[in-house]
Amino acid sequence: MEGNRIDFYIGLSLAVSSSVFIGSSFILKKKGLLRLARKGSTRAGQGGYAYLKEWLWWAGLISMGAGEAANFAAYAFAPATLVTPLGALSVLVSAVLSSYFLNERLNVHGKIGCLLCILGSTVMVIHAPQEEEVASLSAMAEKLKDPGFLVFAVCVVGSSLVLIFAVAPRFGQKNFLVYILICSVIGSLSVSCVKGLGIGMKELVSGTAVLKDPLFWALLICLAICVTIQISYLNKALDIFNTSIVTPIYYVFFTTSVMACSAILFKEWLKMNVDGVIGTISGFLTIILGIFLLHAFKDITYSLDSLPLYLRKSPDWFPGGQQPYLALPDDIQAEDERKLTRHGERKGGPHK
Repeated sequence: MEGNRIDFYIGLSLAVSSSVFIGSSFILKKKGLLRLARKGSTRAGQGGYAYLKEWLWWAGLISMGAGEAANFAAYAFAPATLVTPLGALSVLVSAVLSSYFLNERLNVHGKIGCLLCILGSTVMVIHAPQEEEVASLSAMAEKLKDPGFLVFAVCVVGSSLVLIFAVAPRFGQKNFLVYILICSVIGSLSVSCVKGLGIGMKELVSGTAVLKDPLFWALLICLAICVTIQISYLNKALDIFNTSIVTPIYYVFFTTSVMACSAILFKEWLKMNVDGVIGTISGFLTIILGIFLLHAFKDITYSLDSLPLYLRKSPDWFPGGQQPYLALPDDIQAEDERKLTRHGERKGGPHK
């Protein structure tokens, strides 16, 4: 029992540290891209690769690698229902750090939308059923041959090619969802590759000749291709658009894509009960609402400090013409001073 508690806290620490590393990686990459833009280098959003010579960008990449490694290790100690939702902390870390180091701000709508995205994704993960156990690469190979997963993989590859070659050149620099969609749908395949490689590494440690299995190398090559595409288009999104917008929406789309791929690959939906279905649908609708708030109101300048200004609008805005707002003491004093000044001017006029 004591050993299980120790494992739990080790997994919790790894999951939290993973979120800190990944959230920080977005800021480091963005800082590196901004430095290149000030130097006049060809930007990543315009197809340039000068960021490969920028040490800040490499620091961000190393930070992301450390975060992913910690996240992978966390699954060995703590349950997935704990580790996966904690990935949302990377969004909060990125949003907080971007306000300090990048001078980026989210309005009230954006903050509420960010919170809703995180809550919705967390609810979906909590209500997701447990996946079937896959203990060997041969069992993984059988899963990959399933017709449902093959159709899904073809759809992912086909849609990615359309987005990369047809949509991105025309709309990529105008709509941040294009680059994020490419990263997300490709990411669903990369996570499946990581899971397969993880199974292979376990077999390798136990003494199985995994390196002679063609599937192991096929998964490794597929992972390298997917990660390369993800890094390239995520750099373009970070270079052009606000980090506080890119990070949460990328998290939402990536999480949804991974869960869809996992459900198809491991047949999780066969074990779902009524509570799971309701929870999953509720979480998804919450995510949609959060994305709407982030996207529809991102250009509106509005904060809690400006709330009194909106409340002091015309009384016609309120039922019965009543204005449920009392003037602040400073406002009353200023108005009294103006009245006294006007009164003094009127009194002094006839004596001149």
